[in-house]
Amino acid sequence: MTRRALVTGSAGFIGYHLCQRLLAAGWHVTGLDGMSTYYDVTLKERRHAMLSQHPGFAPVIGLVETPGLVAGLMADSRPDLVVHLAAQAGVRHSIDAPRDYVQANLLGTFEVLEAARATPPRHLMIASTSSAYGANDRMPYAETDRADHQMSFYAATKKATESMAHSYAHLYAIPVTMFRFFTVYGPWGRPDMALFKFTRAILQGEPIDIYNHGDMRRDFTYVDDLVDGLVRLADVAPVRPADGVVPPGDSLSPVAPWRVVNIGNGSPVQLLDFVRAIEEATGRPAIRRLLPMQPGDVPATWADAGLIERLIGPLPRTDIRQGVQRFVDWYRDYYAL
Repeated sequence: MTRRALVTGSAGFIGYHLCQRLLAAGWHVTGLDGMSTYYDVTLKERRHAMLSQHPGFAPVIGLVETPGLVAGLMADSRPDLVVHLAAQAGVRHSIDAPRDYVQANLLGTFEVLEAARATPPRHLMIASTSSAYGANDRMPYAETDRADHQMSFYAATKKATESMAHSYAHLYAIPVTMFRFFTVYGPWGRPDMALFKFTRAILQGEPIDIYNHGDMRRDFTYVDDLVDGLVRLADVAPVRPADGVVPPGDSLSPVAPWRVVNIGNGSPVQLLDFVRAIEEATGRPAIRRLLPMQPGDVPATWADAGLIERLIGPLPRTDIRQGVQRFVDWYRDYYAL
């Protein structure tokens, strides 16, 4: 029988790539997206238009936080898998517009959890973020590390959704996997992310802003590698341990079918090396404008990928230069440069 999935945020960067992969694997996918104006809506509309060329894709336009919307979609489609990606993204935007994060991230996730309570899927997967680790300076970040000191309101709302989902997993036996992303990049990426902004500025001969004077590291994760992990993880729903004993190094809850999992490359890259990769891919030098650290940001991220690889096996790890080149090639093609 055809497996069914509901993906929220299906016109987003990661949602688009995930839906493509699921459709190629024979899934029927209902894609919900609110087409928010946080960045270029045309980019989102084109992603959805490409997905809609597949007969197994059913697009729905609407805000995830709309009361009863997700519940109705799940009651109608009875999905085996729900992947909740819809959210208000952006660390710095959360300083200027925190209410957007309450609406999309907290209320939106509440609607998904209520829908899952009424129509339980086999596996509910919810996007969190590496920003949840906040002020934790122990590297690499492991899922069993404490993550109590978030540095931005965006991160705080995502960490809150982890706790919300745990309570529903415990109360209603809904298998939930939270996944923490680490700086995802690649073709069809978000215009507010560094790779998009740097590529555009370099090709236009404009300066790029490099914060903390370049003394930053990020665990850049190529989007195809991330999606590969998500698709394989979909078949590994957490099971509450009958005796309450959790294996060492596992983030599985002792009282609920709930787990948090890192999905990252496991190899941080210096920001200036990242810039050099863009220079190589574009064939042009960057005009660097060195600036101090921004509020809410952290100097480094680094994923411990041990848990996810114990669950699903080795993950692909695209080299940063290869991944950046693919993005630049897409960017030039998309904008006819």
